[in-house]
Amino acid sequence: MTDLPPVPQPMRVLIVEDHELARFGLSMALGERDNITVVGEAQNGQEGLDLALSQKPDIVLMDIGMPVMNGITATQLIKEQAPTMRVVILTSLSNPEEVLASIAAGADAYCMKDIKIDRLHQVLDMVMEGAIWLDPAIARLVMHSLPNGPTGAAAVEPEPGAKVQEPTQKPTHHKRRYNTDLTERELEVLKLIVGGKSNKEIAAILQVSSHTAKAHVANIIQKLAVDDRTQVAVKALKDGLV
Repeated sequence: MTDLPPVPQPMRVLIVEDHELARFGLSMALGERDNITVVGEAQNGQEGLDLALSQKPDIVLMDIGMPVMNGITATQLIKEQAPTMRVVILTSLSNPEEVLASIAAGADAYCMKDIKIDRLHQVLDMVMEGAIWLDPAIARLVMHSLPNGPTGAAAVEPEPGAKVQEPTQKPTHHKRRYNTDLTERELEVLKLIVGGKSNKEIAAILQVSSHTAKAHVANIIQKLAVDDRTQVAVKALKDGLV
């Protein structure tokens, strides 16, 4: 008898939002999907932090402007104590300072509250696969807010799905130079990273193995003298590599 493949476990999501109606709407909308289980709701950042550490969800949907503790602080504390837990910012705030502060705190995605529910589902799936995502509606705004804002090639609006992180989080990187030039294949991979693609998606697009895709990403991180793929995206956009 052939063994059946294991049934995927539902994605466990925690909602942190201070408006009751918004929490209810999100819970209802997400609960309609078979592969999502809402494990809890919190009305401020402190409650969100406590529930995240006790319930251990896969993803925390986090608002920013909340009483007691804001979402940026809560995100930072969650990431410090549970680094593998994903945090998706879902807010109406779209100014560059809030966006960059959220990403610097460790957020894996930044979505506006007017996002379509089907699109939100897609973002959650992408984040679970390790992708990085920034709402394209504010991508250009964030790009122009970076130090030495985009010029030349970097002025092109990034593909939907690009996520950026405040580069001052690790100041020493500003003085580090590239180790070697990127190969043509690595430039292809770099564009896909900036586009928010996961290693699995990169492998499928380039028709290579997951191991090969992972190796290309690791080489790019080493060559650009950064620590992770989020900083790769920032450096690529800021320096006009894509």
